[in-house]
Amino acid sequence: GARLKRARDLMHGKEELPLVPETASLQQAVVEMTSRRFGVTGVVDEAGRLVGVLTDGDLRRAFQRGTALEQPVGGAMTRQPRTTTPETLAADLLGQMNETRITSIFALDEAGIPVGVLHIHDLLRAGIA
Repeated sequence: GARLKRARDLMHGKEELPLVPETASLQQAVVEMTSRRFGVTGVVDEAGRLVGVLTDGDLRRAFQRGTALEQPVGGAMTRQPRTTTPETLAADLLGQMNETRITSIFALDEAGIPVGVLHIHDLLRAGIA
């Protein structure tokens, strides 16, 4: 049963999504990332489409370069991040996340708008292994 679950069955929905606009500062993204506890913040354009993600690793690299917290998030984010769809099988998703060594992934609708987020722990807790 667990292996037949889809991303939509396990993902955190819109009200829990860690998102900031492209115009946000690095500091605003850090606040969002910290409050949501996924270790990632999605960055969206004016239409709400995902244009990048800011991860803990992106933050560390930005700070090592001396990037100030007031700088725009765009300079530190990962563009064209790995994403999934709500229909993806959770077992396939776990394999992708393990292969690419990512711990969180956004699920997008057909328009590229985030509709959910999954942490690898969500998959493991559900018995997907």
